[in-house]
Amino acid sequence: MPRSKRSSQYVVNGETPEKIDYSGMPPSKSQVKREATELQELGERLIKLSRGKLVQLPLPELLFEAILEAQRITAHEGKRRQLQYVGKLMRHVHAEPIRAKMAEWDGETQTSVDAYHRLERWRDRLIDSDEHFTAFMNANPAGDAQQLRALIRSARKEQAFNRDLPQGNEPQRKAYRSLFQEIKRLVEGDDYEEPGSARDNDDQD
Repeated sequence: MPRSKRSSQYVVNGETPEKIDYSGMPPSKSQVKREATELQELGERLIKLSRGKLVQLPLPELLFEAILEAQRITAHEGKRRQLQYVGKLMRHVHAEPIRAKMAEWDGETQTSVDAYHRLERWRDRLIDSDEHFTAFMNANPAGDAQQLRALIRSARKEQAFNRDLPQGNEPQRKAYRSLFQEIKRLVEGDDYEEPGSARDNDDQD
């Protein structure tokens, strides 16, 4: 008598796996742990926010006060325990509106950083070479070419002075900052095409 073939599929209550509705089943332990970790990390991010931003978020009063308390605590062990407490409170909060608002703030911050770096690159190009001056004036025709050239010359002299400065002496930054502020005044809020490729800049204002 031929042996019957055994099915390679599991059957649960008469249904094969692809026909089972898993939507009503409780989350797995790994999923619960992952979500708890994500909420803990979100709570730690909230602690780094200013009070002005915290009040804009839909935070329950108990959580809000716990976050402020965590900001006040300086002792390492006390801080650690308060962070854990904030993490526990986060498990009872609808986190999506909080994440959405923080993502909005992150986008605004990144936009500001990108704009600042574009201004830095303009400043460095104008100091390094005259070839970018025409491109800059074409992009910002309202600028005073004579005044801008004077600022560039001062920044170049300052750069040369700092290059020969003995180690340990404070470098001059006045002309460097003045040029940056003039560039910022001319281009901020304007749409312009940035010529050439971006160049790394290690200087900080």
